[in-house]
Amino acid sequence: MMKKLITMLLAMTTTLVMTAQGVQHPDYAKYYQNLPVAVKAVERPVIPANEVNLKDVGGVADGVTLNTEAFAKGISELTKKGGGRLTVPEGLWLTGPIMLKDNIELHLDRNAIVVFSADKTLYVDTKNANAKRVLPAIRAAKRKNIAITGSGILDGNGEYWRPVKRDKVSNVEWNQYRHVVGGVERDNGKLWYPWQGKAGYADVAETPEAQDKMRNDMLRFTDCENVLIEGVTVQNSPKFHVHPLNCRNVIVDGVTVRCPWNAQNGDAIDFSDVNVGLIVNCVVDAGDDGLCMKSGNFKAKSPANGCEDIVIQDNRVYHAHGAFVLGSETISGMRRIVVRHNVFAGTDTGLRFKSGVGRGGKTEQLYISDIQMTDIKDQAIVFQCDYIDRPAGSEGASQPSAPSAQPSEKVPDFQDIHISRVTCHGTHTGIKASGISGMNCVHDIDISDCTIVYHNEGQQIDETTTKLRLTNVTLLPLKK
Repeated sequence: MMKKLITMLLAMTTTLVMTAQGVQHPDYAKYYQNLPVAVKAVERPVIPANEVNLKDVGGVADGVTLNTEAFAKGISELTKKGGGRLTVPEGLWLTGPIMLKDNIELHLDRNAIVVFSADKTLYVDTKNANAKRVLPAIRAAKRKNIAITGSGILDGNGEYWRPVKRDKVSNVEWNQYRHVVGGVERDNGKLWYPWQGKAGYADVAETPEAQDKMRNDMLRFTDCENVLIEGVTVQNSPKFHVHPLNCRNVIVDGVTVRCPWNAQNGDAIDFSDVNVGLIVNCVVDAGDDGLCMKSGNFKAKSPANGCEDIVIQDNRVYHAHGAFVLGSETISGMRRIVVRHNVFAGTDTGLRFKSGVGRGGKTEQLYISDIQMTDIKDQAIVFQCDYIDRPAGSEGASQPSAPSAQPSEKVPDFQDIHISRVTCHGTHTGIKASGISGMNCVHDIDISDCTIVYHNEGQQIDETTTKLRLTNVTLLPLKK
């Protein structure tokens, strides 16, 4: 009898913990069952039960009134109470940048839309005269227990920031940029910049090219711990959409990321040096990489370096340059990453591993399985070790020469990667892999139990620079 009572009390306690703010939280434990490698599990941030409604701190949802001060006031009031939830109710809320603090949850009701103003001057970091980029739409630095939840929409008004390549739009769209938005053309009409636009907003740099380099991400969290992004739609960012950087314990669950297919640098979800992470149940339709892992130089004071202990499952990627991507920066390493049970439909590449000398690092214990792909434009699986970043407008500029086969730091080391049970119907090339002569960049890669139907070629594997083991891999030409 006593044992049964204790069990009931434990169950009640668990229910109470999982229903903070009146919402039952998902069970993340299921994503860590039957993993091919031991991975540290995420823990949901704990947010105090205090709540403030944006309307109660002066917010006005008319799509015209600027609510930057109302967001700041609501967060400040909650901070004085130790934290809590700032609720954004139904309506269209125009605002400038938002800064989250410890123990703060930004919650968007279903019919709430937060639109970030196209006024670029609002995002200039006046406290940092040396800042190379403007402030993100939503930011946090060195914070703990922060969350963005709900089912509303965050819109970054990215068309007022992003350049557009002429060969990626129709005549109708190109004329709309020129005659409706305004802006200027460069590179003999091959490139358009949102500069001196007809809306009348001031520019924040001396040239359109300089202003383009100032573009920032929509959600950028730096050196934070215990981060949750859940349920919301994040769309139309000036640059990357969801970008935790040097963060520990990050959950991205049920998020929709969308922007035009040709949005320059329109990455969807980028984990840059994240330790202990989970990306599940997300839908991506973006202009650049979809689900991307990056790792930069080691930072001694950051809570995380490299990407490690990450599970990516039950996501759907429509357009993206790569559906699941490693790189191009892999400097501090990639360790214990599991990618399974995802669908890629209409991406340029499926599984993309890209890096270059000066950007590379080592991969360890990566397991990718049970991936369904269709309508892949270029390659289903690709390894590339000579990647060079080419920003808009740089195509005509001189590019670095090919690296020499000399020992060097930051050389790509793609190894200990296990890819299995990938099914792809429709891709230009099934598997493509090339390394760098004299450098052991791609080796000990296992690809097994896969079926890939291709349009042009089953495989383009440079066996002099790569070492791939293909076991029970079927490559079939598409029947015409």
